[in-house]
Order: sequence, then structure tokens, then C-alpha cells
Amino acid sequence: MKNVDDLIESAAELAEGGLSKGEIADELNVSRETASWLVERSGRAEPPTEPEDRGKPADIHVDWSAVGRDSARLSYVSRAMADLLRKQGEEIDLTVGIEKAGAPLATMVGRELDTDLCTYAPRKHQWEEGDMENLGGSFSRNFAAIRDRECYVIDDTITSGTTMKETIAAIREQGGEPVACVVLVDKQGVEEIEGVPVYSLIQVIPVDSDE
Repeated sequence: MKNVDDLIESAAELAEGGLSKGEIADELNVSRETASWLVERSGRAEPPTEPEDRGKPADIHVDWSAVGRDSARLSYVSRAMADLLRKQGEEIDLTVGIEKAGAPLATMVGRELDTDLCTYAPRKHQWEEGDMENLGGSFSRNFAAIRDRECYVIDDTITSGTTMKETIAAIREQGGEPVACVVLVDKQGVEEIEGVPVYSLIQVIPVDSDE
């Protein structure tokens, strides 16, 4: 994708395909607010319940499809992510991938570190508009269970940090304890979330030109 028009078109196609706005945000690596704005700008969505006159949200789109579409490149990048975690020691035997994009990365990281694999579907995948408090995420039963273990948490990007915070809370509710998180791109430049250190291959640091 080269510009905002391409993003708007992609958001419209995803919406027409039945994806929720939360899933669209996940697919395009943007915030929920940006996903809503893109879908509304396309003119193919239902009229929003909020005033149309919302400004364009401040966000950064990250397109890592050149890595994701090639298994060899995905493996190389995942090895670099795994290398960021090696300082944590060799006792950790579980890697948790945040669906959707975090799952293939977690698979490769887990293979590199010789751990079991768990996946978590965050509640934003069900989100359309309004409050998400009544929605819930879930761990897939097709993969390993938390079972009170220490673990790593893997995702592709941190946009606001909300999904990572939710995942950490969900793991702790299952008796587990996240030791470290690692992502491809961190848009917030955070060093830790809920007391868990966060590592990234790339940090995006916004610079305010007015200062």
C-alpha cells in the first residue's frame, strides 16, 4: 500500500468481506479509531452513530507484508525477535501469539526457542463501535494451555498498547506470568506494559514539528 487512498480501499474491501472494525484495525496495523475513519471515508459503511465531522486520527500504517508473505523472510525476522528474548534465560517453555498476525510470528519464535505454542484472540476482533468492556478475548484450545507457566508474548505491532495489556491480564487470570513481550514494530516507544518488559525490532517515534 502506497497512500491513504489505498488504505481506504483496503478497509472498504475488508468491511464488505464481513470483518469487524476491530479485525480491520488488526489487518491494517492501525488503531481502532483509524480503522473506523478509513471505513467511513470509503462511503461503503453504515452511517456512524457519532458525528461525521471527526478529524483524521493521528496514526502510522505499518505494512510488513513483504515479510509476512514469504516463509523464509518470516523465519529470519522471527529469529531476530527470538534473539531479543534470549537474555531471559532458557527456563521459559511457552510462547503466546496474539492473533491474527502475532500467531505465525509466535510459531517461528517458539520453534527457535524450543517452546510450546499458545494463541490468544483479543476482544477487539469482535469490536464494531462503542464500549468493548462487555466483550471478551479467548485462548485457542487447539494449542497449548497456560497452565500457570511463565511465557513470552508475541505480536506484530503495538499501536496503543491496549491489546498487549489485555493479553497480559488474560494470561495472569489463567495463572501464568508473562516474562517479556516482543513485537516487530512499537509505535509507542514503550519499555514495559503492566510491569512486563517490551522489546521491538523497530520503534516509531513521532516528532512534533510544532515544537
